Amino acid sequence: MSQLLRLVVSCMVLGIGVAMLLLAALGSDGYSTMINGLSIALGTEFWVVNLVVGVILVAMAWSRGIRPGLGTITQPIVVGLVVSALLDNVTEPDGLWVRVMLLVVSCPVLAAGVAGYLAVDAGAGPTEAAALAFDPPVPFRWSYSVVQGGGALVGWLCGAAVGPGTIIVIVLLGPLIDLMSSRFTQRV
Repeated sequence: MSQLLRLVVSCMVLGIGVAMLLLAALGSDGYSTMINGLSIALGTEFWVVNLVVGVILVAMAWSRGIRPGLGTITQPIVVGLVVSALLDNVTEPDGLWVRVMLLVVSCPVLAAGVAGYLAVDAGAGPTEAAALAFDPPVPFRWSYSVVQGGGALVGWLCGAAVGPGTIIVIVLLGPLIDLMSSRFTQRV
């Protein structure tokens, strides 16, 4: 499979995971919480805040040696299109048990998407670039949790909602991505 195809497919998987997390409506990832909170606090549209914060995080990572690439551009575009398409065509479930199952299943789907697109080594999106910028000295599994946790805290302080899904992403997603990355790297 070509590098570009692997990149796009992995980003689509990531988008499916993000949509599942959002449809569960039990709390978003820390990065999205931060963007939402800043959007609320600044009275600015979500996409504008997302663009500005994304550029800042990628620039910060670049200053630490994490070069942007095709994946830096592809990831937010493909993920955004997939999430928008799914949220426009799938209704949020009513039953709590269905929402909990969506939340539980979203974590390995998110991890597979992130690990897959990072394994292509074509550049990282904003959240992953920020985490990679601190690895080393902080291993990715923990730096990713710090970035997600910091984002959730900023978002919450700015008025965005957090929930159990936010905590699960902060605690589990970094280690899951790290675990899956070793498997993707072996096969790629």
